Amino acid sequence: MTTVTDIGTLIIESPGICGGRARIAGTGVSIRRIAGWYRMGRSPEEIADQYGHLNLAQVHAALAYYHANRNQIDLELAEEEAEYDRLASVRNSEIARRA
Repeated sequence: MTTVTDIGTLIIESPGICGGRARIAGTGVSIRRIAGWYRMGRSPEEIADQYGHLNLAQVHAALAYYHANRNQIDLELAEEEAEYDRLASVRNSEIARRA
């Protein structure tokens, strides 16, 4: 007999874990992380292989959540990238100043 998984149980949000953002249940892998890999061209199979402890159903659930909330997640990813670029620029300026 096969076990049926309620896909609604695969994605959760918990205060204090991943900043309260949506993540794959039972892991610390956020939907944003999965979305980032996906946007870089990785297939669901490659993402599951990358994380070893994730199965394909979990990755597909994360991608379904991403596609259902794409505008918000893409905005968050863009803000995160902009902050990374800003901090890298500050760091590079400090390094150049010391040289």
